[in-house]
Amino acid sequence: MRRLRNVKIVATLGPASSDYKTIRALFEAGADVFRLNMSHGTHAEHKVRYDIIRQIEADTGRPVAVLADLQGPKLRVGTFAFGAADLEEGEPFRFDLDPTEGDGHRVCLPHPEIFAALEVGARLLVNDGKIRLRVTACGPDFADCVVTVGGTISNRKGVNVPDVVLPLAALSDKDRADLEFACELGADWLALSFVQRAEDVIEAKTLARGRAQVLSKIEKPSAERAFDEILKVSDGIMVARGDLGVELPVESVPPIQKRLVRKCRAAAKPVIVATQMLESMIESPMPTRAEISDVATAIYEGADAIMLSAESAAGRYPVEAVQTMNNVARSVESDPTYRDIIEASRSAKRQTVADGIVAAAREIAETTDVSAICCYSQSGKTVALVCRERPRVPVIALSPITQTLRKLCLNWGVHAVRCEEVSRFKEAVVNAARAARDYGFADESHQIIVIAGVPFNVQGTTNILRVAPCDERLIYRTDPE
Repeated sequence: MRRLRNVKIVATLGPASSDYKTIRALFEAGADVFRLNMSHGTHAEHKVRYDIIRQIEADTGRPVAVLADLQGPKLRVGTFAFGAADLEEGEPFRFDLDPTEGDGHRVCLPHPEIFAALEVGARLLVNDGKIRLRVTACGPDFADCVVTVGGTISNRKGVNVPDVVLPLAALSDKDRADLEFACELGADWLALSFVQRAEDVIEAKTLARGRAQVLSKIEKPSAERAFDEILKVSDGIMVARGDLGVELPVESVPPIQKRLVRKCRAAAKPVIVATQMLESMIESPMPTRAEISDVATAIYEGADAIMLSAESAAGRYPVEAVQTMNNVARSVESDPTYRDIIEASRSAKRQTVADGIVAAAREIAETTDVSAICCYSQSGKTVALVCRERPRVPVIALSPITQTLRKLCLNWGVHAVRCEEVSRFKEAVVNAARAARDYGFADESHQIIVIAGVPFNVQGTTNILRVAPCDERLIYRTDPE
C-alpha cells in the first residue's frame, strides 16, 4: 500500500485508539506517524500501543514512525478554600508561595522560578488565557497583580507567563524518565515541550544520545524569538499553535506559522503543524468548513506533516478524522495552484555537492519523463534534501537501516522502502527500479532517477545521479558496475 499524497499525517493514540483493530484502521485511513502523548497514560499503556504499531509495521511491510511527546514543566496555581474564586476586572489579586488555600484575594503559585523572572508590567494568564492579570509589584515570593480579564479561577489551573524567559529547564524529572523510557522503547522522534532556547534542545539531544531524533515544539513567544538558533540544533519542528495562541495575540499565529514552515523547508528539516486542526471531530463526524480550510492552508504552505491530537486519541470518530485529513490532502495536492505556491516558496541555499545533486534531480524530473526519484541513504539526510526541493514526482527512500526509514516517515513526499546493503552501483539501480515497479510508481517502460554515494554504506558520500530505465535488462546492458 502506498500513499497517494505527499504531506504526512500524525495521529495521536489514546483511550479511543488503543487496540490493534483501531490503530490498523488509522494506518489504513492514512496515518504515517503515531504520537504517544506522555502527558497522559502510563508507560505500560504506551508500551502496549507501541507494540501494536510495530506489529502493524510487520503485517503491512511498511515502516511506521513513532513520536513520543514529552509533557514539559506544568505551571499551575494551588487550591482554593471553596474550590474556586471569582476575579473581577480592575480588582487586585496576589500570587505567592504560601501553601494556605486561596480565596478571592490570593492563591499559592508554587513556582519560585516564576517570581524570580517576573517584572512589573508582565502578564500572567490563567486557564488558557481566559483569566488575565498584569503585575503591579513583585518580589522573590510574591506578585501583586491587577485583573485585566476576570472570571472564575479554580484549583490547579494552568498558568502561562508569556513576557519573560523563565529560569526553568524544558525537561522536568518526569520528562527525563519519559525520555529514557521512549528511547529504550524504540521511539523514532521525541517532541520537546516548553522550549525557550537552543540549550533546551541540546540538553534533550544529549540525553537521547542519538537513539531518537529531537523535534522542538514552538509554543512560547521566547521560542519564536529564538527560532533560528533553535532550528539549527533541532532535527525537526512542531508549530504548536495552541499555547502560541494563548501567549500571543491569536491574529499573530497564522503569519508565525507561515514563517516557521518556510524556514524549516529551507533548512530541510521536517515541520509539523499541530493543534485543533479538526477539533470539532472529537464529537462530530463532520468537521467545520473553517477546520478544513485550516488543514488545507498548512498543506499549501508545504508543511511536512499535519497532526491530530484529541481527535484521534479520545474522540468519537478517530478513523473518520484521519480519513478527512487524507481527503483534504489529496484534494489540495491535485490543485494546480498548489504546485504554483510550493514552487514559488522554494528558497533553499545550495552549498554542497549533495545540494547540487538533489536540485539537479528535481529539475531533471520536471523537464523529462521521469517517474520517481530514488535515493539511497544511510542517515536520511540526502532524502531530506530531496524533500526540500518538493519535486513533482514521488521520492522513494531506500535504506538497509530500519531506524532511518522510520524517521523519514515524517518527511514530505517520502515513500520508505527497506533494501539490502549494496556494494556496487548497478545493484543500487536494479533495487531502485524494482522498488519503483513493486510500489506502483513505474513500469518497465519508465525511467527513474537514482541518487547514491560511492563508497556505499558510508554517510555523507552522496555524489552520483543516474537517470536509469526501469527495465532491468536495459540496466544490465548499459549501467557501469
